[in-house]
Amino acid sequence: MKSQQLLLVGALILIVGAIVYLQSQKVTVPGNGTSDTTIPLIASTMTTEEKAKKYERAKEISTPDGFINTDAITISGLIGKKVILVDFWTYSCINCQRTTPYLNAWYDKYKDDGLEIIGVHTPEFEFEKKYGNVQQAVTNEQIAYPVVLDNDYSTWQAYGNRYWPRKYLIDIDGFIVYDHIGEGAYEETEQKIQAALAERMTRLGLTDSVETSIAQPEGTYDPKAQSPEIYFGASRNQYLGNGSANKAGVQNFTAPKTVTPNTLYLSGTWDISDEFAQTKSAGAAALFQYTAQKVYMVASGDSPVKVTVLIDGTAVGSLAGADVDPATSTVTIHDERLYSLIDDPGGLSSHTLELIPETPGLQAFTFTFG
Repeated sequence: MKSQQLLLVGALILIVGAIVYLQSQKVTVPGNGTSDTTIPLIASTMTTEEKAKKYERAKEISTPDGFINTDAITISGLIGKKVILVDFWTYSCINCQRTTPYLNAWYDKYKDDGLEIIGVHTPEFEFEKKYGNVQQAVTNEQIAYPVVLDNDYSTWQAYGNRYWPRKYLIDIDGFIVYDHIGEGAYEETEQKIQAALAERMTRLGLTDSVETSIAQPEGTYDPKAQSPEIYFGASRNQYLGNGSANKAGVQNFTAPKTVTPNTLYLSGTWDISDEFAQTKSAGAAALFQYTAQKVYMVASGDSPVKVTVLIDGTAVGSLAGADVDPATSTVTIHDERLYSLIDDPGGLSSHTLELIPETPGLQAFTFTFG
């Protein structure tokens, strides 16, 4: 009987010891409510040598082409002081635009706790290399964190990146401890930021706490589009359904009587360059059958071009996007940017979109969907 009691006491001691050890591997950070939230630290028990075996070191900003919201900034100058979130983006990318509200919320929420966000603007199109265009986009998107222009892709290449958007989280020791491609995973990303900030505070001997609630910025939504991004330029117009795909130069197009979903059709005379297609004749048009809730177009014009937008052959009406006048069913294209053409309050649906420019000069880059 006594031996059984001794065994039971020994087992309890082992269990308590295990619990104490496991708790020592976490940091408890006060949250918003009455209870505390326990956040696992990122590599909190690892030495620098151990981290070097598991994580890559952060790469430096390379040959920047300009800075917005900051003087010249370097990643090396922040290591040991800040947690850094590097975000690769480009301003006409709808996926990037849908991510920006979260970045803005995180920066506002954590900048005083040691978080620095650096938006590395690597352009997809030539017009996105223009400093004034990027600066205007930063203003429009209410971005307050530093932005670096990466026109020659040198920082992009240093990170081995291939995607817009993509986020890299750099801890206080200068290691890339987390990265995420594309939209989504916002809660996971924020929790990683919180844990890295908690580790920073422990490392620097700070007694402040880290906010542990999860940001839910207004104006965001979960896209469910079933149509792919569609490029007009010869370098990537594999979804062109008539004429010659991947061929630059002037072409005359005839619209088909029936269309295949997710296939781009042109009519009239277009001049196809590597990045965009430009209308050269009156009556030129674009036709596309999509499945989505929202339709966007990256476009520009050397001078303003008024474009009629039709859905299934009729005016867009209540489906008009933010840039379309529902009274006239037209959008005026001029600035080099993303235009909102369709925003269906009923949600995901399938329709045939037709764009008819009133005059030549429309430069069409892409259709994107949400």
